[in-house]
Amino acid sequence: MHGKIVDIALQYRFLVLIGTLTIIIFGVYSYSQLPVDAFPDISPIMVPVFVEADGMAPEEIERLITFPIESTMNGLPGVKQIKSTSAFGMAVVYVYFEDTIDIYFARQVVSERLNDAVASLPDMEEPPVLGPISTGLGQIFIYYLTLDEGTDTEGKSPTTYLRELNDWVVKYQLQTVPGVTDILSMGGHVLQYQIRINPFALNKYSITLEELVDAVKDNNRNAGGQYIVLSSEEYLVRGIGLVETLDHIRNIHIKVYDGTPITIGDIAEVDYGEEIRRGVVSLNGEQEVVSGLVLKLFGENTSRVIENLYKKIPEVQQSLPKGVNLYPFYEQAELVENATWTVKKALLIGALLVIITLALFLGNLRCAFIVALSLPICALISIIFMKFSDISANLMSLGGIAIGIGMLGDGAIVMVENIFRHLNFEDTKGARSTIDTILSAAQEVSRPIIFSIIIIIIVFLPIFTLEGVEGKMFSPMAFTISFALFGSLIVAIIVAPVLCTYLLKGGNEKEFFLLTKLKELYRPL
Repeated sequence: MHGKIVDIALQYRFLVLIGTLTIIIFGVYSYSQLPVDAFPDISPIMVPVFVEADGMAPEEIERLITFPIESTMNGLPGVKQIKSTSAFGMAVVYVYFEDTIDIYFARQVVSERLNDAVASLPDMEEPPVLGPISTGLGQIFIYYLTLDEGTDTEGKSPTTYLRELNDWVVKYQLQTVPGVTDILSMGGHVLQYQIRINPFALNKYSITLEELVDAVKDNNRNAGGQYIVLSSEEYLVRGIGLVETLDHIRNIHIKVYDGTPITIGDIAEVDYGEEIRRGVVSLNGEQEVVSGLVLKLFGENTSRVIENLYKKIPEVQQSLPKGVNLYPFYEQAELVENATWTVKKALLIGALLVIITLALFLGNLRCAFIVALSLPICALISIIFMKFSDISANLMSLGGIAIGIGMLGDGAIVMVENIFRHLNFEDTKGARSTIDTILSAAQEVSRPIIFSIIIIIIVFLPIFTLEGVEGKMFSPMAFTISFALFGSLIVAIIVAPVLCTYLLKGGNEKEFFLLTKLKELYRPL
């Protein structure tokens, strides 16, 4: 069978060359489409649920919110573990799934169960929400905002002003970048419009807190109506009641007391305020800044997302008020580049060493070129399989190719050396044509090449049985090196003999002097 494959390849040499060129082109294209990360993402398939309950103690959070949600999530398909954290004013429930479960299916079933759980939860200002579609390695980009001295902050404190810009300007624009799933704000103060009530005024005018809250709610919305037709035009009718300034809040009517309208400004002080915070972001320990943490969408190409973020940042900077500056602080692109360059450098050095070694021992640069050409072809075949297997390019997966760089050329070395020996050191003149000689030489070593490469692939089979974190970490390496070895088998049996027909010619070349000297030293020993 192996001899027949070599025979067919030599009969259709031009088609083999076309196929090889197609593999090279498609391999380069596949590499450009591969998700590129620094390391394999060992994060489990997990869906976080966030619940905010302002003012509730951890004991009430655990009893009234966390426990009901945990109980509801039990029994979902593929769930293997549920963890939770109950803190002051917040509960976080982590639902872990089997690694075979699709992340979007997991989020769908959690969302459906969460709707059922809401009925058993206490009344809250905001309903429970799912966390971003990201992983532990999804924190790919961090930026911070600073404020120049003398910048108009519209009556707000500098940190409150920066936090408001980050929440309502920067985040919304950066979230339009493809591959960004969420942006977390850190530092600064969350802006509040505070109504600081005078309790003596409440008592004086017989106003309850419920009446005050209802008045604010009822007077902070727009009301839609119908339309009026005048001539051939329609005029929309609506009531504008949405609060826009502090004076609007002060002028909200509460009730009439002894014939006098009472407004919020009569019983309370209205001003900008700050939400109670539990953290701060400082720059070099010298000044407080507002920062944003960009989370990458699950499965996206880290390098491409970071590149798109850098393209977007100048547009965001132009939209910010004068005196507000946005600076990138951290991004994974350099880490990813260094990790992948380590592998690329190993491949380049390996190919160079192969060329030098073969040129020295065979004394023929064309033989060395054929073998060296097999290395990138094997790597590209592996990359094509990686694309179809959804394996990202990272230090471990590409490292598999680098580890096997010596093994990838073994088959081609044996094949080319045997063909070179038959063409130059055996008397074949007048007996057989060059192609027949190459066919005979290739068939002679094709069986041992096939079996030797298959044995090497079998050695890596135990790695495929690893599970959990170990499996996620090392299985990409096992897959890529197996793909590359399979590619080396194709190159050695099919591509190398065809290239030899074009690049090697028959003749009685003398044995290279270095090999002759080595034999003179070896034989007496």
